[in-house]
Parts: sequence; structure tokens; C-alpha cells
Amino acid sequence: MDALGALLTGPRAQGAFLLRSVFDPPWAVRIADEAPLTLLTMVRGEGWVVPDGAEPVRLRPGDLAVVRGPEPYTVADLPSTAPQVVVHPGQVSTAPGGEELCEELDRGLRTWGTGGPGAAAVLLSGTYQLRGEVSGRLLRALPRVVRLDGAEWGSPLLPMLAEEIGRDEPGQEVVLDRLLDLLLISALRAWFARPSGAAPAWYRAQADPVVGPALGLLHGDPARPWTVAVLAAEVGVSRAALARRFTELVGEPPMAYLTGWRLALAADLLAEPDATLAAVAHRVGYGSAFALSAAFKRVRGVSPQQHREGVG
Repeated sequence: MDALGALLTGPRAQGAFLLRSVFDPPWAVRIADEAPLTLLTMVRGEGWVVPDGAEPVRLRPGDLAVVRGPEPYTVADLPSTAPQVVVHPGQVSTAPGGEELCEELDRGLRTWGTGGPGAAAVLLSGTYQLRGEVSGRLLRALPRVVRLDGAEWGSPLLPMLAEEIGRDEPGQEVVLDRLLDLLLISALRAWFARPSGAAPAWYRAQADPVVGPALGLLHGDPARPWTVAVLAAEVGVSRAALARRFTELVGEPPMAYLTGWRLALAADLLAEPDATLAAVAHRVGYGSAFALSAAFKRVRGVSPQQHREGVG
């Protein structure tokens, strides 16, 4: 399995919050829902994503923004427009002064805002609401906002989302969850592949004829009792050559990278309520729950149980 494919097995939307927002100018919404990841696209009109302390990002129809949380940001017709609505955790909407606006802004099935059917601006948003739904390793690889230009990217998934978000049929929530996952995976694959995409070192390294296959082996079978010698033999180079080249391209030695990958997988698996620590340890290559717990606390600073409570 290649590095990106392994990483993108993580997104699993579960009852994701998908919404069509309709506005007439001036409009601005402060997003303070603490969600780990949100996808935004304009269907009609233009808008701006305004992260705190960062440059505004313009969105035209067909563009897609992937916004990494949990820090708040604003979506508006212009960067200078003051927010009229604040979205809090649990998708509770209020005025800036705290007055609740949920009922006032309700416009029917998955539709919300201050405008009507002919509103000047129509924004679609899909939100992963729980940290366990998106790999922490994936989130750490992303900038605050990823923007894909609709003219360059042109994904057929966007018009499909625009159509499906307005349907009310059996199984629709599952359809929307999977569509959101596909959209995210497609967007990140396109972004990582761009020369200007600032892809992380592990992604760039997969093109190397030695390190790329080594990464594929580690990602594909993390539970195997790997050593540098075994990994080097699998890719047909000396132990020293693999260690040197892997560290140079990825930024850390092979076994340190494997530890990080195993613990990233464990962190995601711990978000599953029925997963026991022993079962997670077995799946990611640790001989016992105690061994996983010790490694987890040493590297991440919290116990697996504390991590699980934080995710929940």
C-alpha cells in the first residue's frame, strides 16, 4: 500500500454534518464548532474563508476548500464583513450576542441561512464532527486551509454532492457520508500531487525507488516484526544504505517512522468503542496491551485510555 493510500484509509464519516447554506450579502458566519475537518464549496456566488491569523482564501463556484480545525474561522462574502451568526459545537447557531438562531435560520431539509431559494450565495459544507473520524496523522499533514481551483480540478463529485444533499430517501445519511469521504480523498490526492501542494516528506519519498517500496511495506503490514535489516533485504539494498536514504528523504529513521505509524493507527483504532487495547496492540505490531500502552505514553504523553476519553 502506498503512503497516501494508507493514510486515506482513515476518513470514515459517521453521521457527518452536511448542509446547504443560503445567503444574501452582506453575510458572514463564524465557525467555532471545533470540528477537526470541514469541506466547503460555493454553488452560487463567491465567498471567502478567513482563518484567524492567516490570509483569507477566496472561493468561487466549483472551488473546494478543506479547512483543518479545531481552531475557529469565518466564512463570508468579503473578508471585512463582520459575522452575523456563530456556529458552536453541536451545530448550535447563535447571534454574536448569544441569542439562539437555529429555528430562525432553518430553511428545510439540510438547508440553512438568511436567504431564500434565489439567494445570491449558496454554500455547501460537509463536516467531520469527531476527531476519531479523521486520522490525526492526516490532519497534521495539512495546512490550515487547502484550496483546489475548480477550473483546474473539476471534480464530478461536487455536482453530485449538490444533488444528493437535497434528497430525502432511505439510506441517504450513509450515501452522504461516503460521498464526503470520496470527496475528501479525491481532493487530498489532487492537492498532494501538485508541485505547489507542500506535500509532507513521506509523500514525496514514495517516488524514490528504494524508500517508496520500504514505505509501502511498512504501511501495508505494520504488525510484522520489522527490523532495518529485514526491511533492507525486502527492498534489495544494504541496511546502511536504507537507513541513510530513508532518514534523508523522510526526516527520521525507518524504525522511528514505523513507531509513529503504528501509534497513529492505534490512536485511530482506539476511537472505535468496541476495540480492546489488547486487540489494537495485536493489529499494530505490539506484543501486549502493556507494550502498546508504554509506547503510546512515551511518544504521545498520554495513556491510550486518556487518548480514548479525549477522542470521545
